[in-house]
Amino acid sequence: MKKLLIAFAMIFFAGALHAQDQREFSYTEGDTTYTMKRYVFMLLNSGETKSKTQEEAAKYQEMHLAHLSKLAEEGKLMVAGPFDGGGEHRGLLIFDVETVEEALKLEGEDPMVKTDRLRMEAFYWWGAKGTELK
Repeated sequence: MKKLLIAFAMIFFAGALHAQDQREFSYTEGDTTYTMKRYVFMLLNSGETKSKTQEEAAKYQEMHLAHLSKLAEEGKLMVAGPFDGGGEHRGLLIFDVETVEEALKLEGEDPMVKTDRLRMEAFYWWGAKGTELK
């Protein structure tokens, strides 16, 4: 029950802070303080354009990865990766930027997006600051 109340409190605080355009908030549980941060979560979905050859697909994939690497080096892209098995949803990106619009603009420069091989869907996501994937 206590964890459920904490989850509701986090959702409440996240909604209240979103209205104030703040990207972080902290709360304490016992002797531990948690800091939550607002990121932009983006789904990359299949677009209408398909490569006609394997060479063309490889060329666009190379440009796509170079674009993502550049965003990561700039500290704007925190997580990126494809989904297993293909399908409509191709991959995800998590941006450390102020707004959804900023993330859409950054990823809009990706050659895969520019040529409608991938389409973007983005929204705000709250995660614990400093969380690492291992």
